[in-house]
Amino acid sequence: MKIHIKGGRLIDPKNGVDAKKDVYIAAGKIVAIGEPPGGYTANRVIDAAGLVVCPGLVDLSARLREPGFEYMATLESEMEAAIAGGVTSLACPPDTDPPLDEPGLVEMLKFRAKNLNQARVYPVGALTEGLKGAHLTEMAELADAGCVAFSQADAPFADHQVLYRALQYAATFGFPVWLRAQDSALARHGVAHDGQVATRLGLQGIPACAEAVALSAILILARETGARVHVARLSTAEGADMVRQAKRQGLAVTCDIAVHHAHLTEMDIGFFEPNSHLVPPLRSLRDRDALRAALADGTVDAICSDHAPVDEDAKQLPFAEAEPGATGLELLLPLTLKWAEESKTRPLPALAKITSDAARVLGIDAGHLTAGHSADVCIYEPDRYWKVEPASLKSQGRNTPYLNLELKGRVRYTLVEGQVAYSAE
Repeated sequence: MKIHIKGGRLIDPKNGVDAKKDVYIAAGKIVAIGEPPGGYTANRVIDAAGLVVCPGLVDLSARLREPGFEYMATLESEMEAAIAGGVTSLACPPDTDPPLDEPGLVEMLKFRAKNLNQARVYPVGALTEGLKGAHLTEMAELADAGCVAFSQADAPFADHQVLYRALQYAATFGFPVWLRAQDSALARHGVAHDGQVATRLGLQGIPACAEAVALSAILILARETGARVHVARLSTAEGADMVRQAKRQGLAVTCDIAVHHAHLTEMDIGFFEPNSHLVPPLRSLRDRDALRAALADGTVDAICSDHAPVDEDAKQLPFAEAEPGATGLELLLPLTLKWAEESKTRPLPALAKITSDAARVLGIDAGHLTAGHSADVCIYEPDRYWKVEPASLKSQGRNTPYLNLELKGRVRYTLVEGQVAYSAE
């Protein structure tokens, strides 16, 4: 299939391109940008006038709920949500049921995802058996099965010695380790940010220092072992500053934030709104503004959707009992554009956070539009407003704090390996 994407505004952060250019695709790859190659005749022309053409989005955290949680969502529904959101590559955390701690489970997930011919799935393997934080998994075997990194997801470690050994082992083989910084003792039973809102509502709080204490240990052990560490879903001003200082000192550490934390604060809990029950919790206005500043200065490497579909029954409980999480695959692009507009960030560096920079963290060759490389493309309407309603979402999970709000930026087409995987028409 030869596809000519005509008349669009091409934004490719990795190659520093922001200009009106045509894209020419053949045999699943980009064959030329700007001018067609000799003898090129397209089977299909996509009129992108007034649209933005950018690399397919790369999402660092999308729970697909398989295996084990099919009552929340299925692989089919969430892969449809991915391509509807312009996401062509995504990392799947290991907290499935059973966790991704066996090569057979990883191979099964990759096989199922590949057969759907939609977004590319990159499993993140469990760092410890059963995510129990006690015994290390066979990381080498999991890597051979297709894991691109290793993580505990939201599960705590039994003690720092296990984390130390895990980082030593990972450093020996060059495996990346993704960790979420939260001290389990300080956060015990907490469901919201430990601040005025939680106090007023009578909710058990998670103090900001729970992140700082855990992050301090992670950074010290990363320096000690030389492991490649990625800090997932930072949520506090203190955490962002600690990563900033670590980078200035030459530590090879990266980090991301969930897109919700670039916009929402503890105030969005309102009167016990269960869709705002997230992990990590929504923090203070000061924390949100610090995360935005960290995005702007490059401290935060990427933005992820932190996609976590939840069945409706689990969200119709009192706030403290409701299942945490929010759907995000289809909102990653418009919420990133919203952050860029509000912070006066140009589209090129803004889109880098969900394309080339995210791909660099993931360690994959994606997130760019380069001749000779795979044609994973997102084409969106930058000025199109749309209302976030259950009927407008492909994800089986309809749980989002943005329900009934209007967002700007709507995906028109998504191409994966040169094939139109999604079309809004």
